[in-house]
Amino acid sequence: MEHFSFPGQTAFYSGKVRDVYTIYDKLLVMVASDRISAFDVILPRPIPFKGQVLNQIAAFMLNECKSICPNWLLDTPAPNVSVGKRCAPFKIEMVVRGNLTGHAWRTYNNGTRIICGAEMPDGMRENDYFPSPIITPSTKASEGHDEDISKEEIISQGLASAQDYEVLEKYALALFAKGKEIAARQQLILVDTKYEFGKIDDTIYLMDEIHTPDSSRYFYAEGFEERQSTGERQKQLSKEFVREWLIANNFMGQHGQTVPEMKDDWVDVISKRYIELYEKLIGKTFVPETLSHKETEKRICDVLDKRIDEYTC
Repeated sequence: MEHFSFPGQTAFYSGKVRDVYTIYDKLLVMVASDRISAFDVILPRPIPFKGQVLNQIAAFMLNECKSICPNWLLDTPAPNVSVGKRCAPFKIEMVVRGNLTGHAWRTYNNGTRIICGAEMPDGMRENDYFPSPIITPSTKASEGHDEDISKEEIISQGLASAQDYEVLEKYALALFAKGKEIAARQQLILVDTKYEFGKIDDTIYLMDEIHTPDSSRYFYAEGFEERQSTGERQKQLSKEFVREWLIANNFMGQHGQTVPEMKDDWVDVISKRYIELYEKLIGKTFVPETLSHKETEKRICDVLDKRIDEYTC
């Protein structure tokens, strides 16, 4: 993916999925690439239109949730680009889980009943609802694997003050409730998700993407209870199917393991699954849009020209 160079650019960071440009240390230009990662490893093949799907879902969800807490987003000048406020990030992810699945289920199935300080009741089956949603934070690693961490460890390590953590917890649970409400309108269940937060002065902002297939897991609501009662696998829309494919091919991001070959038909399946989630979740037909590097850069610069005076005067 070709990189940009913007007037006033003071930093650049290329993450697992996004390229982030800092402008005058005040604004961020976030470009959602078509890269896909799993187990904290970037997989070798890009997924067509994945960046556009993620960016447009995130923009929709941030707008839907803006009454809950302030968020970073200002503009979306291109299909896969967002421009917003630069925050000082908390180096943690607030993971909220409504159902026992994924990492939580693997932990539970190994006999553990406490995860990140949150208790999980005995007698649960995979994908069962928790009595109420639980928060299982993780560290936000700059490289390597994120690690589970408890509220007490976050505070004792200075990753967030006790006062700030209470706000993060309040926001995360309220956002999750709103996300479940949005999903339910489309006959989906928001199963689990993660939120990232930062601060500008003393104000806490919601950052990054929310409620996308990279940050969240969805089940189809129709037939959910029947599938649970019979032990059938839940029909889901998320990136978990990619993780399951990797696990089935003996890859979990561990030392010495090799990413299996991603053939054209498998890349096409992943792309269609991302588009399916967009259409199901947003309730609109996905319209693929491909811009040249030059046109994307022009659109971003036009937005920066309009915004920059607010932050450099």
